[in-house]
Amino acid sequence: MPYDRFLISPIQSGLITDVRPWQIPEDAYAKLNNAYVHKGVLRKRFGSKLMGESSATSVEDQLRSRLRVLVDITNGSGNASGTVPGTVFEVGQIFSIDDNIYTVAVTGTPGNLLDQGFPIPTATYNTSTGAYNFVGAAPNANVYFYPSQPVMGITHFEDNKVASNPAFAFDTQFVYRYNGSSWNEDSGPVWQGSNSDFFWASNWTGRTLDETALFVSNFNATVGTPAATDDPLYVYRNSAWVEFRPVFEVAANLPSKYVATAKLVIPFKDRLLLLNTIEYDVSTNTNVEHVNRCRFCHNGVPFPADVPDNVAAAVSNAWLEGSQTWTIGGTTRRSDGAGFIDAPTEEEIESAEFIKDRLIVYFERSTWELAYTGNQVQPFVWQKINTELGSKSLKSPVPFDKAVFAVGRNELHGCSGANVSKIDEKISDQVFEIRNSNDGLKRVAGIRDYYTELVYWAFPSVNADTNSQIFNDKVLVYNYIDDAWATADDTITAFGYFEEPNAVSWESTELYWSESNFKWDSGTTQTKFRQIIAGNQQGFMFVCDPDISTNEAVMQITNLAYVGTDLHCTIINHTLNDGDFIRIIDEGVTLTGSGIYKIAVVDSDTVNILDCTMTGTYDGGARAARVSRIDILSKQWNFYIDKGKNFFLAKIDFAVEKTSNGEVTIDYYPSATEISMIDSAQATGMILGDNILETSPYDLYPLEQSQKRLWHPVYFQTEGECVQIRIYLSDDQMLDPDISAEDFKLEGLVVFARQTSERLQ
Repeated sequence: MPYDRFLISPIQSGLITDVRPWQIPEDAYAKLNNAYVHKGVLRKRFGSKLMGESSATSVEDQLRSRLRVLVDITNGSGNASGTVPGTVFEVGQIFSIDDNIYTVAVTGTPGNLLDQGFPIPTATYNTSTGAYNFVGAAPNANVYFYPSQPVMGITHFEDNKVASNPAFAFDTQFVYRYNGSSWNEDSGPVWQGSNSDFFWASNWTGRTLDETALFVSNFNATVGTPAATDDPLYVYRNSAWVEFRPVFEVAANLPSKYVATAKLVIPFKDRLLLLNTIEYDVSTNTNVEHVNRCRFCHNGVPFPADVPDNVAAAVSNAWLEGSQTWTIGGTTRRSDGAGFIDAPTEEEIESAEFIKDRLIVYFERSTWELAYTGNQVQPFVWQKINTELGSKSLKSPVPFDKAVFAVGRNELHGCSGANVSKIDEKISDQVFEIRNSNDGLKRVAGIRDYYTELVYWAFPSVNADTNSQIFNDKVLVYNYIDDAWATADDTITAFGYFEEPNAVSWESTELYWSESNFKWDSGTTQTKFRQIIAGNQQGFMFVCDPDISTNEAVMQITNLAYVGTDLHCTIINHTLNDGDFIRIIDEGVTLTGSGIYKIAVVDSDTVNILDCTMTGTYDGGARAARVSRIDILSKQWNFYIDKGKNFFLAKIDFAVEKTSNGEVTIDYYPSATEISMIDSAQATGMILGDNILETSPYDLYPLEQSQKRLWHPVYFQTEGECVQIRIYLSDDQMLDPDISAEDFKLEGLVVFARQTSERLQ
């Protein structure tokens, strides 16, 4: 009896979870993890690479991609001692001298450092004081300290150079600048915020129209009596970081009230705005919180050109309210047009973004516009756009030309300026997968990828292991052209943009051919291309690249040691879950297996390496990469359901892009069950085939070696009221680096099926 044939292509619908799997479109998926839909193709998730990869060693590339502080230079005998800056001294931090890594693996006062197999007479670190001591290391060499703290913000400085703006990154303590090959501390302030105090940064004019000022806030200040750990606003200009304390009231010609900090600093309509302020009263020594406030300076620059950089006079008259005057250097100044306006709500301002020349402000549970009136006495007015939909995430809004997308407490939504509406109807329950505890909603970070026409939102999953529930472990992927969704596993705390100063060549990358899916004339390989970069909870910086099929090794292995018979791997704040896979590189010991290992979570800093034995003593320097498992569930197909007939699935021809060694497993489930037909066949001894879909050319068909697209069949023998297939990598395939590193692209499929005489059952 002949089979009917059903073509499913192009693939555009993506993940749909708001209706039952049998009700979604034929090209939609009930689960789409570590894969997404792009231009009619179902493809593997984006990969990543270290920033500034070169022909140097893997160790050197690792060190240059991490946030680091130059703390010393060894003398002619290779000795150096001192104390690292900041206030965080803990296990998981490292030092480097030349290419040698010294790892803080134990607490101590002081404790010995792991030496990466290059022992020196003394290498110690005091985790109570931050004191280090090296004796007999490389002479006259830089000593770098790696704080290994979460990346809390990424921005760039508009220095008037087209497509060549310097990139800055922030962890909880320091600011770092990328110099074209490495991330180095920028001799700025030492912040003292928490690992949920994300940084906001804005570029605007400086003292003169040709000067740029970068305003930065981590919104860390104590309401009430100020604390020693409070952080002020800062401004970066003329290669220096200066405290920025806008004085808005004076008494006896001295500052009496000023802004201690603000959540957002935004230039708008030729004024600098401070949103959600904490304001200091000198007379009472008190910080007062104004969660719904917008404070604005007068027209023009927020500090005049003839006032020196100091706390008292940094902003001069620019912020003075009403008819106040301030005498500076014998000159009396008066402000006109500065002031504030509070929104008529007690909700807290959380974030803001522009739609063209309109400023949209997100509160906790509502969305407002700060509208410009043109009246110099009261230049702004609050206008409510939506009373139900807001945002709890500073970094979740993503701008478009005609809308802003943001993550709210109960939905993902888009604001057009006139209305706010849901955009997540297809995955309406997904927002509830964001964890609330440990400031989970605050940790959501979004960015738009113009190259792939996607939006990424990193978030902490409510389904994460209980020992891993702090930092982000998932990414929500949105194809805004096709309105298609997907998810991915990753470890990203912050996103940003970066303009690549150097073009990519084979000499400048350590990627294998199988891992590099880009063409050498593609945008991602060209100089000045705007890349998506990300940082994680260990201070690694890396490029998110859709044309790479593997994840970079951006998790430091602090220690590898047996605890009883279990091989414990210490990865501080790892964000992994039971059953995940990691690839270990630069380990310095002998590990059995392929280099890829399945893990079981022990605690938030430790995983157990399964089915592996170690020979030797670990000395530090190794890294781990998350190995992503493609896991896809199709629609529950029945092409005859309108006839009330059962469905028999015989074969599917898959149109896949050719790879060198790739393959996936195709399992299938009948009649809305979760009964694996592969497992059932093995249990009963019925051999129906291995259900392996090879994406590499068949040896018996020489022409396939030259083809770009391959049509490969997988055979099935099952009947039911519906059949659902699962496309995934099995454990054996995950453990094989030649398979799990390959790309996967599905352009379409042809289903061979027929109706049966049975009723639906």
